[in-house]
Amino acid sequence: MAQLESTGRYRYRLPKNFREGMKVDGKIYANEILLQAITKDQTLDQIANVAMLPGLVSESIAMPDAHQGYGFCIGGVAAVDPDEGVVSAGGVGFDINCGVRLLATPFAVADIKPHVDRLLDELFKAIPCGTGKEGPRKLSGKEINDVLENGAHWAVKNSYGEDIDLNRIEESGKIKSADASEVSDRAKQRGVKQLGTLGSGNHFLEIQVVDAIFDDEAARAFGLHREQIVVLIHTGSRGLGHQVCTDYLDLMQKGLKKYNISLPDRQLACVPVRSEEGSGYLKAMAASANFAFANRQMITHWTRDVFNRILKNGNLRLVYDVAHNIAKFEKYKWGNREREVLVHRKGATRAFPKGHPDVTDEYRSVGQPVLIPGSMGTSSYVLAGAENAMSESYGSTCHGAGRAMSRKKASRDITASDLLKQLNQKGVKVRVASMRGLTEEQPDAYKDVESVVDVVHEVGLSRKVARLVPIGVIKG
Repeated sequence: MAQLESTGRYRYRLPKNFREGMKVDGKIYANEILLQAITKDQTLDQIANVAMLPGLVSESIAMPDAHQGYGFCIGGVAAVDPDEGVVSAGGVGFDINCGVRLLATPFAVADIKPHVDRLLDELFKAIPCGTGKEGPRKLSGKEINDVLENGAHWAVKNSYGEDIDLNRIEESGKIKSADASEVSDRAKQRGVKQLGTLGSGNHFLEIQVVDAIFDDEAARAFGLHREQIVVLIHTGSRGLGHQVCTDYLDLMQKGLKKYNISLPDRQLACVPVRSEEGSGYLKAMAASANFAFANRQMITHWTRDVFNRILKNGNLRLVYDVAHNIAKFEKYKWGNREREVLVHRKGATRAFPKGHPDVTDEYRSVGQPVLIPGSMGTSSYVLAGAENAMSESYGSTCHGAGRAMSRKKASRDITASDLLKQLNQKGVKVRVASMRGLTEEQPDAYKDVESVVDVVHEVGLSRKVARLVPIGVIKG
């Protein structure tokens, strides 16, 4: 803490003399309470370690929800020069394109309240939840390759959604550089049975109510209003993405000696961006991201189907879908020139501002939607990308509340029955596949999402649009 320097409201610098070998400074966005939490684990060490990687173009960045991860902290952002820098699988993480999608319903909270129990029961039946659960459609070898290369486009082509959905997904739901041939057979075997599944851990589907609007213009553009029922879906690339990360971490470990790369932590295993291994990883990562886009698209289809069967209206409009764990080539301005960099976002959300050409036409006047899930039983937020993100954080903002407690400690601190009772008293009904998984995800295991969102709003990385509160949750 003594070595951190305040550089403005909610901004801190970790100077490169913090540790020998740092090539650039660290930059942290936090208030005093969040900063205290960041210093309790290895987050500062990981920010410093990332600052030692070859080819970083500026600071090693940590968002206010940052906490210790594998190699990189979760909530970390790092941009490298594609010709001189490296790509690190740990800078994306094991759950490639773990992300969030928001659906806006035509219903008010009063319309839904009598049906919440039945909706949760039917959603829990329709959407497989939990570790190792298989989806209702087992893919053939040709189909898994098609999913990996076409993402949500494959899902829509196979009647799991509408063409208009694709305009409201980051990268239109399909990263074009994906190459299924760079994904191992073992990863594909894990994926063929898991498409359309929610998974476990912090993944969930929540029925929520819009209880506050902070930006009327952006809320109108996103199709949100007070007392409206919405659905938030949080999941990723499942076992397929985990296996891709595992495969390439092994390859990158071997590549350290080949490319004469010295690291303070082998979890940062990396290879040059332009190397054969680097190219292979980025193509496999893109394929995994496409799998995740298709996964959330299929869950959307079954969610619409359940609402249609119970409420006779399945017109759930996709507001947006964003990735949290990904690496992408993007262009940013330095002075009068534009420069391409490879941005690692691990537990961070893209947050492009209004007017940016990569923001879909219907939202370009207000900025890209940013979806920030809270912890179970607490608020989630809809934000919009803001201009400071382009000059300060490579178009990035936070991704959630961020863990404040280990899963082991969280499961010791409360029983499942007590937690369910607490949630029920708050008006939140839950369907869960694993009671242990429920206690691991208790709200107290996470930082205060209100504080996290206030920080990124105040520093101008993204701005508050709407607050959402849960009334029903399904979890693995």
